[in-house]
Formats: sequence, structure tokens, C-alpha cells
Amino acid sequence: MANNAEPLERLIDQFSRFPGIGRKGATRMAYQVMGMSDAEVLELSSAIRDAKARLHRCKCCQNFTESDLCSICSSPKRDRSVICVVESPRDVTAIERTREYNGMYHVLHGLISPMDGIGADQLCVKELLARLGTGEVKEVIMATSPTVEGEATAMYLAKLVKPLGVKATRLAYGLPVGSSLEYADETTLYRAISGRGEL
Repeated sequence: MANNAEPLERLIDQFSRFPGIGRKGATRMAYQVMGMSDAEVLELSSAIRDAKARLHRCKCCQNFTESDLCSICSSPKRDRSVICVVESPRDVTAIERTREYNGMYHVLHGLISPMDGIGADQLCVKELLARLGTGEVKEVIMATSPTVEGEATAMYLAKLVKPLGVKATRLAYGLPVGSSLEYADETTLYRAISGRGEL
């Protein structure tokens, strides 16, 4: 343990709980906070409290929203016949940035991971199945990460979706733009070839 004052050490510990933030990053963030004015610190703590108090899950897609329905679910311009299933609200933001997808979303809030004790019942699976009962949805795109947990979750959901007469599809994974073939691993190359499109 570093020889920091106890309140600073506690602040570092809190920041290091965030995913992807190691001890060094947490220390930098703590010192950044210490360099802020009292007004800036109050603004930061108020923003955290406000977000936590005012945001909740959309009753349809489970994304974060202030209203009953998020802006995507309440938009009459979205294609309601397609649902893109993602792991977290961050994934919705990433896909929306492309401006290429105009369907609906469903946020699972996690992935099936037996090693971490996370089963399907801890995810928003029953809410997804409830949405498919209307007959309006024709396709469910599995947009989970290409990890062991992401693949297992996609396969599990596909088995549940198909008997309902809904087409289950998977995102094509391929080569990053600007990369060289020689540096790509076998799995990425296989996915790039099998997910190829017509020119």
C-alpha cells in the first residue's frame, strides 16, 4: 500500500473498481479530483448522484432512460421487425454511432458465464422473449462480443428464438479496415471469409 493519506487511498480504491482502470489510472483520477475546485467536485458528485437517481431501465429494451421508454423505443421511425441483442448499454451507443442500423435493441446487461456464476436467469432474457410473442419481430441479431461468453450467449438465445418463428442472425466479424492479412489470426480470417458479402 502506498503512503497516501487514508482519504486519498480510499478514493483511489473506489476508482480502481471501475473496469479497465488499474491502480495507476485510479491514482491519476484521484489526484485529478484533488486538483479540482470545490465547485467542480460538487458538480461531479452531483452528476453521479443525478444519473443514479434519475436513470432506470427502459421497460421495453432495458437500455438506460429517464422515461418509461427510451428515445429509440418511442421513435415511430424505427424498424420494429428487427431487434439487435447486445450485452450492455455501451454497445447500443457504439452501434448507433455507425448510423447504419434502424431497428430496435435489447440489452441483456451481461453475458452467460458459468465461471463467474452468471446464468441466463440473471440476464434480461425473459424480457426479450416477451417481446417476441407479439409476432411483429421477424429477426433477432445477436450482437454479443466474439468471446467464449458472447458466443455461448448467442447460441443459447438462438435456440430459444428459432422455435418462435423468428430468424436468429449473428454479426459478421472480419478484418479491421486498414489492417494487413498477415497479422490476422485464423479465427478472424475464417469469420471474414464466411461472413463475406457481394461487391
